Amino acid sequence: EVQFVESGGGLVQAGGSLRLSCAASGFTFDDYAIGWFRQAPGKEREGVSCISSSDGSTYSADSVKGRFTISSNNAKNTVYLQMNSLKPEDTAVYYCAAALLPLLVGWSPEGMDYWGKGTLVTVSS
Repeated sequence: EVQFVESGGGLVQAGGSLRLSCAASGFTFDDYAIGWFRQAPGKEREGVSCISSSDGSTYSADSVKGRFTISSNNAKNTVYLQMNSLKPEDTAVYYCAAALLPLLVGWSPEGMDYWGKGTLVTVSS
């Protein structure tokens, strides 16, 4: 059974930092790209960042480049998203997701094989 244990969400003031964690189990971690999407109220789900467990290559959306950093610990089957300089527009439910490599449609919702339940990030102004 595939499981994601997501943690690290919460309430933070603008300019602050949070670190999200996603511990995965039930599939071969090294065969997947794993990362994060987010969905704000009334908006579509968007890809934030992902990392290839096989070669460590990463992708980040333009809106978070320079502020968010994704990393992984393959020994722990865990992916981290360090979020710095948070802005109110970063407020959303953040979902961990995984897609079998190679990515055929990029880091997009329709390409994902597995989803976590999400963790809420709220950034106050």
